[in-house]
Amino acid sequence: MSAHSSALGASVSDTPRVPVVTMSGIEKHFPGVHALKQVHFELLPGEVHALMGENGAGKSTLMKILAGIYHKDDGTILIDGEPKEIVSPRAAQDLGISIIHQELSLMNDLITAQNIFIGREPRLRFGRIDEAQLTRQAAEIFASMNLSLDPRALVGNLTIAKQQMVEIAKALSFNARVLIMDEPTAALNKAEIEELFVIIRRLKADGVGIVYISHKMDELKEIADRVTVMRDGQYVGTVSAADTPTSRIIAMMVGRALTDTTVEIPDLSGAEIALDVRGLSRGREIRNVSFKVRKGEILGFAGLMGAGRTEVARAIFGADPRDAGEIRVNGKLCDIRTPTDAVRAGIGYLSEDRKRFGLCLGMDVRANIAMASMKRFTRGVGAIDEGDMRKVAERYIAQLSIRTPSDRQEVRFLSGGNQQKVVIAKWLLRDCDVLIFDEPTRGIDVGAKSEIYKLLASLAAQGRAIIVISSELPEILRLSHRIAVMCEGRLTGILPGGPGTSQEEIMHLATLRESAMIPTEAAP
Repeated sequence: MSAHSSALGASVSDTPRVPVVTMSGIEKHFPGVHALKQVHFELLPGEVHALMGENGAGKSTLMKILAGIYHKDDGTILIDGEPKEIVSPRAAQDLGISIIHQELSLMNDLITAQNIFIGREPRLRFGRIDEAQLTRQAAEIFASMNLSLDPRALVGNLTIAKQQMVEIAKALSFNARVLIMDEPTAALNKAEIEELFVIIRRLKADGVGIVYISHKMDELKEIADRVTVMRDGQYVGTVSAADTPTSRIIAMMVGRALTDTTVEIPDLSGAEIALDVRGLSRGREIRNVSFKVRKGEILGFAGLMGAGRTEVARAIFGADPRDAGEIRVNGKLCDIRTPTDAVRAGIGYLSEDRKRFGLCLGMDVRANIAMASMKRFTRGVGAIDEGDMRKVAERYIAQLSIRTPSDRQEVRFLSGGNQQKVVIAKWLLRDCDVLIFDEPTRGIDVGAKSEIYKLLASLAAQGRAIIVISSELPEILRLSHRIAVMCEGRLTGILPGGPGTSQEEIMHLATLRESAMIPTEAAP
């Protein structure tokens, strides 16, 4: 197979502006859910078309239909003006349609070239793989992307950003004319996002149509040409990215205007200390980290990727062993060696990877909410009080506005925002004094973000101590009463929250590599 030469060879000016994809009247039903209702979508060649909407709006479902993963129940799909039935992912690939999922589907133990051409490797006599040709073909695709990447590099050793480039190269190896990117920047830092945008602009200039699914509003003006908004499984409208105010796009998404309030800093000088961490260390990942969180306080943790924020959270929760350090909860020294120890001490941890560490996707909402508090529902010798579980689950579904057909719905069918609410419900039921939220709004739409923000403020107002780890500085500034900043495993400073602190101040501490320069902690 040759490298991706056809799609990268023609310029947009040579390509007629006939839609490469037209989807009309698309319908899709799942058990108990009318997922898509008469949805319309159009993509031009050489266009970056953002697909926006709250979680559960139907964006991914619509694109999975285009990619042949789901079958539509009704409606028409035109490719270059010709009606097509896309019955499988292979059929979509044959039409030049490729999708890159938010959760990458690469094999870490294989090299980049093997990942790109898996199942389609060039062969020699007697079926042996032509390793030299395989490497050449991968190198040609990387060259067409102007990407400096070794075809022999082991994928497991690459950064998330480089792995994303391998996924793009894999899509282009099918001569893709349509590239669907689902939350491509969710796990990338600012420099890696810019690197990705360079590739996207190059593909756009070469005539590839790109569907860009994202919740990050600030990316629209920079990368998208048009924006199509969906809400509750329906088409709302298509607007110009450059000419449409962000506030209007948000209103189209949520059906209402969202007010962006600034954090109110309470006077916590007399509040009890709920969590006291002293001298926490673990190799070079965590280096003598000490801090306190008072009851009713939200302490934000900021820093660049690899700074050690998640490592601190996991060590406190007992998910990873620590080399040194003391952890006190409500003044009591706690010997936390396992997550079970942490839960007994009154600490709840919402992992950044909620699907892997926070949920049992094949179980229903009811079971996931009750998971950390099963003793409460146990009667006699192993008998479970299902009626009590149902009442508790229904209470939290109503309290947190979890969108689900019932408490018996499997969690895997919920949107990302509603999955996050189920994890929160699990720890609220456990009644933890300290709650650690690691990237609580990653992959969550703007409407659900607003709800999570209000929920965190409400939990703090109830007297819980909250730690929020976030890679989004505006989010940290909006939520936090104080902001702890880390760099290379060290706590380089703690700043006051609110409008008195700037993103520049946070970034200064996030890049402060001189270990002796640790500013005085801001008073809570």
